[in-house]
Amino acid sequence: MNILVCVSHVPDTTSKISFINNATKFDTNGVQFIIGPYDDYALARAIEIKEANAGTTVTVLNVGLVDTEPTIRKALAIGADDAIRVNAEPTDSHFVAAQIAAHAQGYDLVLMGRESIDYNSGVVHAMVGEMLGIPSVSPVMKLDLDGTTVKMQREIEGGKESVEASLPLVAGCQEPIAEWKIPNMRGIMSARTKPLKVVDPIAVEASVKVQKFELPQAKGAVKMISADNVAELVTRLKTEAKVL
Repeated sequence: MNILVCVSHVPDTTSKISFINNATKFDTNGVQFIIGPYDDYALARAIEIKEANAGTTVTVLNVGLVDTEPTIRKALAIGADDAIRVNAEPTDSHFVAAQIAAHAQGYDLVLMGRESIDYNSGVVHAMVGEMLGIPSVSPVMKLDLDGTTVKMQREIEGGKESVEASLPLVAGCQEPIAEWKIPNMRGIMSARTKPLKVVDPIAVEASVKVQKFELPQAKGAVKMISADNVAELVTRLKTEAKVL
């Protein structure tokens, strides 16, 4: 079995975000980047499948410039066999999906996170499935293989849904599909020599253009009210918060 895991290169959630060039460009200075957390779950499940099924290979794919290679190497250190980097800035979901679809032919299972944590669009997996003409399921919380049948559990409003589909398949993953894996020293050393192929992007017209970024408003100061001062609490909820 051949598995393709698509990983995003995103800012750590603890990073302080700012913008430059009149708020038209994200300022990457001083920002720590990581594998997208949902992509981490997808990668971990792919490695589990590989360990349980002899002959399975796991390839990592990232759409990004050269600065994403440390993130790709971490994925290799976790257990992927090789990697592909599409040498392009991921400008929008359609562009990224088209790049993935161009290299996903021949893979039995295409795994990725349910969404990236920078733009949170959550549509790339569906686009890739449509472009490849194969089923796409998301958000997948559990995924097991039974021959060429994939048995999944996905989250829906108010509960969970069990679904089955045949390979090949695209799945957008989330917790608790697998436990995150931390690379060990052996994995880190071996990742240095694993193949990382850099390819040019296919021509795709950008469908989104960024005009300006805006930060959310800063949170106001917290006002502490004594637990026995109900009257003041009610007054402030009426006059300041205006929720009563």
